[in-house]
Amino acid sequence: MPASQSAAFRAPLKGRGATYDPHNRFAPTHSDAVDDGWWQDEAPATLATEVREEHPKTALSWNRSPDLGFDRSINPYRGCEHGCVYCYARPSHAYWDLSPGLDFETKLIAKSGLVERLEEELCKPGYVCRPINLSGNTDCYQPIEAEWQTTRRVLELLLACRHPVTLVTKSALILRDSELLAEMAEQRLVRVFVSLTSLDANLKRSLEPRTASPQARLRVIRELNTVGVPVGALLSPMIPGLNDHELESLLEAASRAGARTAGWMLLRLPHEVAPLFEAWLEAHYPERAAKVMSLIRQCRGGKDYDGRFGHRFRGEGVFADLLAQRFQHARRRLGMAERMEEGLDCSAFRPPHAQGELFP
Repeated sequence: MPASQSAAFRAPLKGRGATYDPHNRFAPTHSDAVDDGWWQDEAPATLATEVREEHPKTALSWNRSPDLGFDRSINPYRGCEHGCVYCYARPSHAYWDLSPGLDFETKLIAKSGLVERLEEELCKPGYVCRPINLSGNTDCYQPIEAEWQTTRRVLELLLACRHPVTLVTKSALILRDSELLAEMAEQRLVRVFVSLTSLDANLKRSLEPRTASPQARLRVIRELNTVGVPVGALLSPMIPGLNDHELESLLEAASRAGARTAGWMLLRLPHEVAPLFEAWLEAHYPERAAKVMSLIRQCRGGKDYDGRFGHRFRGEGVFADLLAQRFQHARRRLGMAERMEEGLDCSAFRPPHAQGELFP
């Protein structure tokens, strides 16, 4: 269903990013929705979150992407209640016979037994310790973490066996684990990156409906920095014509809060994310929707998305090059590094249940 039709068929729901559920591209059949005049009256004002359990066979996910600075990650949850309409992970929900649209942010999957699986994998002969990224797909501190606490238990295990980890989040819930992270930081076992998208609370509210406010994210940077946790700012995504004018102010705010490093990524619109994002634009910013999509395509060789390694995070063309130059100029002016000066320590790793621990 075209984005314009889907946006008209369902108005935005309070607290949700996507405006509709695109069909599952792996399904053998799909139906086209038709507005018969009754839907707006019958549509719920809100949509409740459902959580189901999964018992994973493995904990670590592996990748060989040259664009990423890690080769392994852990994702405690599938789907993400934050509801960021642009989330590149949305298409992964189709593998579970769920829609990348509203299903992605309302029908979540929590992994039971994940810590036990991780213990088993860390104990395998030949395991080579390198930093694990939490999370590579969805935010490990999304709201359901408050109840499930899977991320905290993973961190406790990694601290116990001296295994380094990197974290990326846009949630203030991470402050719950400040003491744990500070202890890991003392042993050079952790780095945290806080994702910053906008300082405009109104834009944040529709673009990333259930994430922490801009000021709360800056507080995360400030408080973690105060207890000695290395913190960086990730300006992601930069959306041409929507939030790119905030690039310098975002860096300045992050620097004042104590961010030591900074990075940026261009908006990515793989698979179903492109029509979802276009429908969101038409629902919330109809006066600039055409301009934003035109600028995005200028950065992607005329397409909605270019997934080639080396291009997908930065784009190409005049506008993308200008963004990169602005970022580098502002970063240098503020004295922020591109990467942490001191690396994480992989040398102290000891597998869980090592024989030496059996004896006092």
